[in-house]
Amino acid sequence: MSMTLLEFARGPALNVSLAIFVFGVVFRLVWLAFLPRAVDRSVAREGSALANAFTGFIAHMWPAKEYRSATMFSTVAGYVFHFGLAIIILFYTQHLLFIEDLIGFKWAGLPTGIITIVSVITLATLLAMLVRRLTNPVLKKISTFTDYWSWFVTTLPVATGLLAMSHMFARYETLLAVHILSVCLLLVSFPFGKLMHAFLVFATRFQTTYFYSRRGSHV
Repeated sequence: MSMTLLEFARGPALNVSLAIFVFGVVFRLVWLAFLPRAVDRSVAREGSALANAFTGFIAHMWPAKEYRSATMFSTVAGYVFHFGLAIIILFYTQHLLFIEDLIGFKWAGLPTGIITIVSVITLATLLAMLVRRLTNPVLKKISTFTDYWSWFVTTLPVATGLLAMSHMFARYETLLAVHILSVCLLLVSFPFGKLMHAFLVFATRFQTTYFYSRRGSHV
């Protein structure tokens, strides 16, 4: 008997994409950890560089006053869609069933109505960010294919998830299969492009603040 699209999405496609995601993320992190480093011969200043690095990391989660007006949209939109994605992934009941199958336990989810509202806000924010990238002269000039691809593979699961929840335009099984396949595309793309910043941002920001605070400078 032939395999349906939903069976393919839930089975081989999801399993392979998860394997690629885990392998790719681990490889990138291990490769980064073993990169050669120059010996730091500077004299540490202003107390604990580690403590300063941590406080600097927290401080730079919001832009400095001098740049606030120019970066407010991207800062707020970035937080909105990141928190939105986290809520959708971690608190939608259907996702929690998958998480339970994956790690053996789950936690309480949120009502579907709240998840729908969060999903709509997240999708609207992602669309607004695309419009800004296409219309802002500077952003448009510096944007590359990887920027648009990262946006596409992030937005597609949100859009297809909303369609699946609403049962619009096609049978639920078909919409669910398309949604799962869009997630597979995201998982496969994640370790090899700019989406990897979800892991690397902590290491790079901490390293930068540590480097400068050790020399008595706060960035």
